[in-house]
Amino acid sequence: MANRTDPPTELQARLNRLLPDIRLVATPLPLVPELSLWLLDKLVDERLDQEVANALMEAPPYWALCWASGQVLARHLLARPEWVRGRCLVDVGPGSGVVAIAAARAGAAEVIACDLDPDALAATEANARLNGVSVTLSDDLEASLARADRLTAADILYDRDNLPLLARFQAAGLPMWLADSRIPDLDPPGFHLLGHWHATTWPDLGESSDYNRVRIFELEP
Repeated sequence: MANRTDPPTELQARLNRLLPDIRLVATPLPLVPELSLWLLDKLVDERLDQEVANALMEAPPYWALCWASGQVLARHLLARPEWVRGRCLVDVGPGSGVVAIAAARAGAAEVIACDLDPDALAATEANARLNGVSVTLSDDLEASLARADRLTAADILYDRDNLPLLARFQAAGLPMWLADSRIPDLDPPGFHLLGHWHATTWPDLGESSDYNRVRIFELEP
């Protein structure tokens, strides 16, 4: 296991470019206490000067939080390890890496975390080390899909520009679990609803309760 006291130097530096006074702390997750992630030690508040606040709006360190859907999907995977055991899973838009880490813990033969954001990939790698698992990093979705047996994604639809990805996932012809808390009327074609869960982003952002309602959809080719 990695040292649970000192955050990885490179990851801490990535955060401090935006938030000079905030540290990362290894934090157990409320819904998945067997996993810990390097997360913000406190929430951003009104003490931020305008320059820092503007920088955060441009490039928020979303990888330093564990979003509600990620927690729920990680819990779902750990409760159903047979879905991924012995297979290659690609997690699209891993953020902190919580779903990818849960898949590795559940016995996946290989887990590929695929994201265009190098900060998210760095966070996923650091959090995988913290939890004693190995995750392959990729910024090439097409190459990742070509190797996959299973797909996962959590809260990637906060930006509606990502909605065309749903058609790409269908075209891949692979089983998939998609978790979302950002689009209340989401009804993706070809997917069916597995259920609803309640969760908060961690650390808790105090968001509207609308964002605490997580749904998991399944795509079965």
